[in-house]
Amino acid sequence: MRSGGYPGGSGRAMRLDPFSLPVRFAATDAAADERVRHVELHRERVVVRRSLSGMRMALNLPVKAFTGVAIKVKAGEGDNGATVWVVLQHRDPALALPLFVTRETDEAFAEWRTWAKVLGLPLLVEEDGALTEPFARLGQMRLEAVKPRRRRRSALKRRRPTMPLRRAMGGLTAATPVHRGEREIIARN
Repeated sequence: MRSGGYPGGSGRAMRLDPFSLPVRFAATDAAADERVRHVELHRERVVVRRSLSGMRMALNLPVKAFTGVAIKVKAGEGDNGATVWVVLQHRDPALALPLFVTRETDEAFAEWRTWAKVLGLPLLVEEDGALTEPFARLGQMRLEAVKPRRRRRSALKRRRPTMPLRRAMGGLTAATPVHRGEREIIARN
């Protein structure tokens, strides 16, 4: 099963479908003998096959070995516009794998989020050559500002009264009686 996989400098869009994994594709590799490497991408692992100095090798890496799904913008030459790349990023830049290449930023953002969700990896953004996370995280969980709860159009709206939401909660004042040292009367059966 082969799909997509145009060389990086071809100018054509490259798209791999994140929902049809496993997928095989060819990617450019400057260090390989034929300047190409063959990649098998699964949900749990990535197999990279390439040939260096006549020696064939296969790297079997878990997806968790990759740092995240990065989005990169590369400027075009001449009248060509900027190209947006969605890349499966590894600590070793030679093992980074292109997943989606286009000139449309909206498509790139949608693919970026989809690939990160499918592979269970964090989102990364390239800024001045460094990769950073655009959202704060705590472990695998993204942190966001607390959103207020909406009560309209809820299945429970008709079952819960809205009056307690309007009432102010009572508080202790100096006039509130406090009984210390007395025994409580509790009904027990």
